[in-house]
Amino acid sequence: MKESIADLIAQGEGSRLEFKVTIHSAHRIARTLTAFSNTAGGLLLVGIADDGKVAGIESEYREIQKLEKATDFFVDPPIAVSYEVVIAEGKRVLVIRVPESEDKPHQAVDERGQRTIYVRAKDKSVPTNKLILTGEGPDAQLMQSSNVRNLIQFLRKNEHITAKRFAQLVNISDARALKLLRQLTEQGLLLMVDRTRPVQFSLKVSD
Repeated sequence: MKESIADLIAQGEGSRLEFKVTIHSAHRIARTLTAFSNTAGGLLLVGIADDGKVAGIESEYREIQKLEKATDFFVDPPIAVSYEVVIAEGKRVLVIRVPESEDKPHQAVDERGQRTIYVRAKDKSVPTNKLILTGEGPDAQLMQSSNVRNLIQFLRKNEHITAKRFAQLVNISDARALKLLRQLTEQGLLLMVDRTRPVQFSLKVSD
C-alpha cells in the first residue's frame, strides 16, 4: 500500500475515499462500490469510524464475505475489486480498492431487487437515473473561461449546483447555464444527478 492508514485518515472522506466501521450488509455496500466504479474509482477503509478513529474489524472473513457477496450478486454488471488487511494502531483495517470501471454504468441491487445507478458527489454516494459516458475530456479553451473557473471554485466548496444557481453565479441565462453544465458533463468534468428536481451537477473529482 502506497499511503499509510494515518495519511488516508488525515485526507478525510471525499469523492475517492470513504470510511466505514463495518460492512453492515452486502446490499448497502453495493451502493458505495457502484458509486466508486461509476465515477473515478476509490478506496474504502473498513474499520475506521466517521470521525477518523481506528476501530478495527473483528473478523476479516465476515467483512470479505459480505464484500464478495456484493460484488458478485448485488452489483450489475459485477465488478472486480482488490483488498488487503493492514495493521493500524495495532488493529486490523480492511482496505478495499475499487477501480473506475470500463463497463459502466453499474447498478446496485437493493433488497427488493430494484436496480439504481450511484455516483460519488464529494463524500456521498448518490443515486441518479442515468450516467452520461464521457468522451476525451474537457475542452482546454472552455476550461479557461471565467464562467467555468467560477463554477469549479463554487463546486469545490459545495456539493452540487443547479442551472438556476449557476446562471445567478455567473450572470447568464438559465438556458445557457444548463447547456454549459450539460456540455461539461458530456466532457467528463461534471456528474449529473437527475433523481433530484431540479437536476443537480457535481464535480466528478472534488478532492
